[in-house]
Parts: sequence; structure tokens; C-alpha cells
Amino acid sequence: MPLNSVAFFIILAVVGAGDFTLLVKADSPYRFFNWNVTYGDIYPLGVRQQGILINGQFPGPDIESVTNDNLIINVFNSLDEPFLISWNGIQNRKNSYEDGVYGTTCPIPPGKNFTYILQVKDQIGSFYYFPSLSFHKAAGGFGAIRILSRPLIPVPFPDPAGDYTVLIGDWYQANHTKLRSILDGGRKLPFPDAILINGRGPNATSFNVQQGKTYRLRISNVGLQNSLNIRIQGHKMKLVEVEGTHTLQTTYSSLDVHVGQSYSVLVTADQPPKDYYIVVSSRFTSQVLKTTSFLRYSNSGGLASGPLPGGPTIEIDWSLNQARTIRTNLTASGPRPNPQGSYHYGMINTTKTIRLASSAGQVNGKQRYAVNSVSYVAPDTPMKVADFFKISGVFRVGSISYNPTGGGIYLDTSVMGVDYRAFVEIVFENSEDIVQSWHLSGYSFFVVGMDGGTWSSASRDNYNLHDAIARCTVQVYPKSWTAIYVALDNVGMWNVRSEFWGRQYLGQQFYLRVYTTSTSLRDEYPIPKNALLCGRASGRQTRPL
Repeated sequence: MPLNSVAFFIILAVVGAGDFTLLVKADSPYRFFNWNVTYGDIYPLGVRQQGILINGQFPGPDIESVTNDNLIINVFNSLDEPFLISWNGIQNRKNSYEDGVYGTTCPIPPGKNFTYILQVKDQIGSFYYFPSLSFHKAAGGFGAIRILSRPLIPVPFPDPAGDYTVLIGDWYQANHTKLRSILDGGRKLPFPDAILINGRGPNATSFNVQQGKTYRLRISNVGLQNSLNIRIQGHKMKLVEVEGTHTLQTTYSSLDVHVGQSYSVLVTADQPPKDYYIVVSSRFTSQVLKTTSFLRYSNSGGLASGPLPGGPTIEIDWSLNQARTIRTNLTASGPRPNPQGSYHYGMINTTKTIRLASSAGQVNGKQRYAVNSVSYVAPDTPMKVADFFKISGVFRVGSISYNPTGGGIYLDTSVMGVDYRAFVEIVFENSEDIVQSWHLSGYSFFVVGMDGGTWSSASRDNYNLHDAIARCTVQVYPKSWTAIYVALDNVGMWNVRSEFWGRQYLGQQFYLRVYTTSTSLRDEYPIPKNALLCGRASGRQTRPL
């Protein structure tokens, strides 16, 4: 069992600020982080903006870890409003209290702190963190998470000469409070102003390489709404990992990264020594946003030159066909030495089919977005906290149906109940003319199928039941569907959300309550002793020390 929170605070007090690693006897390593979240001036597009910084950094610091590490992240909120950080792709096994979204976790009040206690149990790969409340994501506060394999676990490629974080995303010059007021006023957001790479605008970022060596780029789309395409002038990218799964090592000249997704690619510096453009551009937009950075050889003989490498723009079929080539490397080890293909998901019978249809419309004259006609409204108390204390009236299990209703949009605190250890099929249905992106907290799921048109039971005939990619965020193409299989082996209250952040903010999300009557610690941890309590849980005690 992890050290208790008192021990954490004692250790933090003794060592003070800064990041370090402490090995605990007979347990996985503990890595401690002290973070101070502040506003600060940033200039991503050459114009001063108010950004959200972590320890003075925009983007925030990388989190470096190894499978099964315990991450103790003490977050001081020096903003003027409540704040939460969520961990995109970290499964928080048996511990949805630490997920950092309002349905599970009380916000950190201004001037206060909260210590997240995470364990990256049985995970490897590339992920990111971000602020989940109040449209803070539009101001920064995001950063990369990398989980390395344990030393004795084989990785299906040689150690790269370098390992780079590449955070890409669309960006607004407007302050996040202005964008939030647009949404609160019932209007849609305007088109973004630019694309950033690691928090910088055009030609402001470079990645240094040496001739003949191979480098790993961990690419995450941390933006607000746009799918992006990335390519490197004169170089190929070999895909090796997607959100914790080693992939078949397919080579691409450009790669679509939908909002909320993360990819790892290997790039070999095998061209004449000079600088080369790295281009990131928007996809499926009539107005194409574009930005550049540089791949810079150490013995560079000149600046980047020539035309920028072209990429796809509005082609749906191109992106769909590429997505189908992203598959699991069945013989590679995952977090454990057993091959990723040893779990034969295609041979397991599903116990339930859940169909989720997105929609957009007006409610009381204001723009809203919905899933199965329900537009999510946050309650006054996080549902997971209310569940623990058995506080009635906060939410109702079954307030969102398992299938589209076909009715108009209405407001509710939507919670869907499912059984622990069920093996379910979830179909995301998109009747709109935009590409969408969906995330399920707490899980990695198998993307078994995607296609245009309307899903039916006959669509299963074309599912990939052999080597579908396992990931936590998936795209759904216009007037199309995407199907996933997921083993519900992680008890808790888990967020299912659109990664289009304006849509998420205006109701396109709900919570999946994975429930068991068992009270065993083998199934779920109790509420953390240091948990903040708010709403109708204010004044209660979490549990004895």
C-alpha cells in the first residue's frame, strides 16, 4: 500500500520545492513534484497574453516516470479562481477520485493546495495533463507525461538518441475568460488564430539532432478543437506507440493527430546536414492554419529552404485509411513482459452495446451540445464524492440512455450505470459534418471499427478483431461511426467527453459509473484521506488517518 498522505506532507516539508525521486523499500518508486500554478505573461504569437504557468513555465514541465511509479504532485493554486488538473490517459486504477475532473474531484480553491497521489500502474507511453475547469485549457497549464518501460521489459526498438516532447494545438489570442464568456453567452467560438508547437508560434521552436542518429518525438494534440497534420521536410516518421500501445512500425510522410490524441514516432537524421521544416497544419477546415518549427542538424550547413512539404487538407478518406493502418504490435511487450497480443479481445463476447450520438442545438436560446440528447450540467457536488458519502439528490444513475433517443436536447446531470467486469461495445455516432474526438477516462479501449454512414449490427462483419489499436482517445469522422470494445475492469466514476473543448464545456460529456457492491480494496480504493470536500460534502471527514 502507498505511504499515507501524512508521510507525503512530512517528506515534502523536509525537502522543500523541486522535483526529485525517492525509492521506497519493497514498493514502486515515488516521484515527488511541487507545482505552483500562476498567471503570467506569455508571447506565443508575439503579442502579450495572460497565460497559466506551472512553476513559471508555459507549457508546464514534463512528467518523467516509469511503469508503476507513484507520482506525488503537490499543486498550489495561485490563481484567482478554483483549479483542477486532469491526466489525459492516466488510468488511475481503482482511484477515480484522482482523475482531476469536476465529476470526481473537488477543485483546489484559490490560495490553497492539493496533493494528487497517482500510480501509473501497468502503463507505458505518451500522454499529457491539462487544466479541466473554467476553460483554463485555453490559457495553458498543460504539459507532457511520459511513462518509460521498466529496465527488464523489452522495447521493440533501440533506445533513441533523444526523446522530444512535441505539444501541438490550435490557439486563440483572446484571453480564456473572454472565450469562456462567449460560451456562457450561448454562442459558438470563433475560428482559432494560430497553431502552436510547444507553446510557440511560427519558426520559434527547434529540435536538435545529430547526423545518422534516430530520435523519438512524442506528439500530443493539446488544442481546443482542430485535428492537425504533422510532417517533416525530407524525413519519414515511423510510428511506434499510441497512448500506451506499441504499434506496428508503419512509416508515414505525414500523420493526422486528432484533438486529445498522442503518438510516438521515430525520426532518423539521414538527410544532408542542414535545417528542415517541421510543418503542422489544420485538417478539415476551409481556412487552413499552418505553423512551422525546425529539425536542426548539429553540423547544419544551412537554413531551412525550399517549399514547405504539402499535407492533406479536407480529405476524409485519406485520414480514415491512415487510421485503419494504425494497429497493435501483437508480439511486443507492453508494461509487462507478456506480449500485447496475449489478450484476445476479439474472442470475448460483449455483454452490452452502448450507442452514443452527438448533437448540437439551442436550449433556451443558448448553444448547447449533447450525447443521446442529454446536455451535461455539473452538480453542486462532485458525483464521486456524493457517491462515497451517499448524498442523495446530486445525480441519478440512468439519467442518460444507452441508445440515442432521437429527441431534442435537454439539460441534466448525466450518469450512465454499467457493471464492473462487463465487456462492452460502444459505438460513437456522428451525424454532423465535422470530425469529432472522444475520450474515456480510466481506460484503454480497442478501436475495432470506423466507417461512413449509419452503424448497424451488420457493421460488425468488418470489425478488426485481431490487432486493433488500444488507446484512450478516438476520432469519429463526419456522418460516420467509430466502434470500440472495452473491458470495464476499473471501478469508479469515469468521464466520457468530447475533446472539442467548447463542446465539452457546453454539455457534450457524461459520466460512466462502473459499479460493484464489493467494498474490497482489491476492487476500489476509498476516498483519499487528503481529499478536498465541497458542495454538500463540505464539513464532512474523509476517513481516519
